[in-house]
Amino acid sequence: MFKLKSILFAVLSLCLMATAQAAETLKPFALADVVSGDMASVVSDVKGKLSAGGFEVVGDYSPYAGATIIGVTNDALKATAGKTDFGVFGAAMRVSVTKGKDGKLQIAYTNPVYWANAYRMNGDLAEVAGQLKQALGFKQYFGSEKGLTAEKLRNYQYKWLMPYFTDRLELASYGSYEEAVKGVEAALAAGKGGVKKVWRVDLPGKQASVVGVHITDKASDECAGDKYIMDRIDFRDIKSTAHLPYEMVIKGGDVYALRAEFRIAISFPDLSMMGSNSFASIMCAPGAIEETLTLAAGGEKESD
Repeated sequence: MFKLKSILFAVLSLCLMATAQAAETLKPFALADVVSGDMASVVSDVKGKLSAGGFEVVGDYSPYAGATIIGVTNDALKATAGKTDFGVFGAAMRVSVTKGKDGKLQIAYTNPVYWANAYRMNGDLAEVAGQLKQALGFKQYFGSEKGLTAEKLRNYQYKWLMPYFTDRLELASYGSYEEAVKGVEAALAAGKGGVKKVWRVDLPGKQASVVGVHITDKASDECAGDKYIMDRIDFRDIKSTAHLPYEMVIKGGDVYALRAEFRIAISFPDLSMMGSNSFASIMCAPGAIEETLTLAAGGEKESD
């Protein structure tokens, strides 16, 4: 009888642990540290730590004053990204250095486990999360008060009738992957749509690339601009700057992007639909971003 009770207790404990793990919530960003110093020196130090920690720094930019974003990748990220059809969206993580209201610099980064689930990748990138913690430190996760479970992230929809991860924008089409890369690079070099290239990460042997882009204040529609959007929705004390940059994906001969109603919402899942600092304040963004990135991909604006 004692043995039977012990077995039943063990089984119950395992079930409770499984339930707890299934219900564990994830948040989009991690705050690594808050430091004093000038932006250039801190950014240089962060890059050094990332390189020493096993990451390749693929590019960086300042979307507006007081903010710098660094793109990183490594073999683990690229290998996991290559296991699923559109996992390439998660081939690079983003690290931000942002001046807070107190004048100090917040060092933060995208939570790899959150984004692995949001992009439906075959793997949770826990190893990469550990590498970022080791390289930069860790204070807390943020970006959502309660967070989202892995299950909800893998089937994320901000509101009813809003797009899922699978409802992607098709920006442009070319004859081959090589032509698509050449066309996108040419369009970005020419500043089409007021968009500039920040980085590009290619998946070896997959004919797939993710391109981080700066949607500048000179965007074809100002409502698409990085600064325009973040001025309105990134209002909390700890800044979600690592939401940026927006990405375009080249896959085969086609160029894609995530719809703004998904891509912005997945970074800011707690934003209300209406009111100040809400999605209503950037209601013009989805159409503006689609138009702007279509031009940046080498596509053509639809006639009115």
